[in-house]
Amino acid sequence: MPNIPVKVAISQDFLSAFSKIQKQRQNRVLDFVNKFRSDPTRPGINYEKIKKARDPNLRSVRIDDTYRGIVFKPDSGNVFVLMWIDIHDKAYAWGENKICQVHPELGSLQVFDVEHVAPQLPQVGTTTEKPAKGLFSDIKDADLLKLGVPDALFNLVRSIGSEEELDSLGDQLPEEAYEALGFLAVGLSLEEVIRDMERPEPEKPVDTDDYFGALDNEDSKRRFYVVDDELELASVLNAPLENWRVFLHPKQRKIVERDWNGPVRVLGGAGTGKTVAAMHRAKWLLENRFTDRNDRILFTTFTKNLAADIQQNLSKICSAETMKRIEVVNLDRWVSNFLNKQGYQSVIDYGSNSASLWEKALEASPGDLEVPESFYREEWEEVIQPLGITTLEEYMFAPRVGRGVRLNRNAREDVWPVFEEYRFLMTQNRLKEPEDAMRDAALIISGNRGGVSYRSVIVDEAQDMGLQAFSLIRQMVPESQGKNDIFIVGDGHQRIYRRKVVLGRAGIKITGRSKKLLINYRTTEENRNWAVRILEGLPIDDLDGNLDNQKGYKSLMHGQVPQIANFSSFDDEVSFIARYLGRLTEETTSIRDACLVTRNRHLIDQYESALNQKGIKTYRLSRNQAEDRNHPGLRLATMHRVKGLEFENIIIAAANDNVIPEPKMFRDASDQNSQKDIDVRERSLLYVAATRAKKEVVVTSFGKMSRYLTNITGCSSGHQPVLPELSDGTGKP
Repeated sequence: MPNIPVKVAISQDFLSAFSKIQKQRQNRVLDFVNKFRSDPTRPGINYEKIKKARDPNLRSVRIDDTYRGIVFKPDSGNVFVLMWIDIHDKAYAWGENKICQVHPELGSLQVFDVEHVAPQLPQVGTTTEKPAKGLFSDIKDADLLKLGVPDALFNLVRSIGSEEELDSLGDQLPEEAYEALGFLAVGLSLEEVIRDMERPEPEKPVDTDDYFGALDNEDSKRRFYVVDDELELASVLNAPLENWRVFLHPKQRKIVERDWNGPVRVLGGAGTGKTVAAMHRAKWLLENRFTDRNDRILFTTFTKNLAADIQQNLSKICSAETMKRIEVVNLDRWVSNFLNKQGYQSVIDYGSNSASLWEKALEASPGDLEVPESFYREEWEEVIQPLGITTLEEYMFAPRVGRGVRLNRNAREDVWPVFEEYRFLMTQNRLKEPEDAMRDAALIISGNRGGVSYRSVIVDEAQDMGLQAFSLIRQMVPESQGKNDIFIVGDGHQRIYRRKVVLGRAGIKITGRSKKLLINYRTTEENRNWAVRILEGLPIDDLDGNLDNQKGYKSLMHGQVPQIANFSSFDDEVSFIARYLGRLTEETTSIRDACLVTRNRHLIDQYESALNQKGIKTYRLSRNQAEDRNHPGLRLATMHRVKGLEFENIIIAAANDNVIPEPKMFRDASDQNSQKDIDVRERSLLYVAATRAKKEVVVTSFGKMSRYLTNITGCSSGHQPVLPELSDGTGKP
């Protein structure tokens, strides 16, 4: 008889259960998994039927005296899937009510619980009455199947009366079904949801007995990892449980694993896996398209610390050989390195040397034009530099969209001497601003390439880069290359620097190649919803001249709502934070998984000193290095530094009215439009900080609370209720 191929897979649930086993006992499990992978049919693996199992294809296997594994082993297909691991009785209990089957419409291998728990509304603070009609009662069977709902769960789904009830049943539904129903619940039409699923019509009816083929389905890949290589398996099992390393959402996979006939833009709210998609894109391109040893990719972002974090995370999914062909560097550093190699004579200045020159240039400002001095700097940063204006004639015809002060031709001629003098002084002192340096680098590349030979450029945190940055990136990979040249991810809701860009003006044409990620994988729905309200009603751009929105943006995880605590003094606030950290320690949560975030570094100094005095170890995150996950202590970071990171718990401290937002920024603004832009960026900072949390967000302040918080909570400033479990029973901290 010919050898029938065997397919061995491990479920996401198994990896999650494995990660919770004590480290000293994991080695035995690893030995079993390796033997299972090499030959799941060997006699030593004794498959036993589970007496009360609803699925006859589920078996138990003995791992040691304590642990049992649950394996999906159908009679057809030669497929073996490790589903779960636990101590004896708990393992059997897990498997008794599980069904594992191929969905007849989608072709995905699904796991769901058939011992239904009636949907329950949250008990605390809920007054919603159950409607007479279910949310999904009018949806036809055929459409429920298209949404990924197994027919065994039709009645359960039709019993759901509210979004809260749907959320309470999330663990009982296959992920693809829960996501689709969630989009319907928040107002998307059935047609919109089905279209967003982007599933092609099957060429032939789904074979529900083809378990072998089902594991290759895109939805299956989000929860099942097919084991092909022992070293790769060891890497997965020995590393910390980071699902993004192994499992991609089908939407991410469709964006990552395909040829694009030009630049691609990927938008998505915080936590939707944009950076994950970008990293997997780099890996896929080098392993499947640009496979020559001389093919190189540039992976760039805005800040040094983000580049360091990305470098560290890429090394978790890429081989050492692949990493040699990925250059990870923030764009300013890249420009500096490139120009130095070209013998560049100027020094790139980030404000320390040019500030005095700007003050001198302002002496050329006309006395009869009633504008504050800040107007000139804003005009320079928002009009002159982004558009690369070097002459008065260019300035006369330059668009000034979004500027609050109107200037006619005479007024433009009057203010131009300030900009001309500043540029002269910069040249005289051999200084260049970053935008000038980017423009010079682009000119060198367009002329003789300057040794630049990337096959692709991948850009993360694109919302914080300006027009000159993207004009340079366009030159790095010629448009004539066509396929797979530029991959851009970003989110205007997280713009925390004064830069806006229209990609088309930089020669980066994304028409027909724009995608959006909607599922938040990092934080809970409660935290996501709270953070979104910080930016509610504000116009957010989409990086290409249009407006973005967060319609359909949703998290599949749930937890408690963010807690807001206000105190009369700094000492009271610090005492509260210390007690909160004590609670985390008692719950066996290491405080290294928590981060205290403040608006600026000066505040970090204060909280670090106060917490250290209380015996709490701290670890300040560096601006220039990736976080050392093994270093003990509570993480400390500014709101800018924490961008791109994630923690179990986030404490936003000193959320005071004179801190968030910073008053000086508004005082220095030249007009209302500038003030509105500052307001959006300050709110975005708070949004970024809150969305770093995977579980809990705690926001503390002393004195007068930030007006951003009172608008969200609907409470006036003053004492807010503290976390119930931390109260002394008097209502006071």
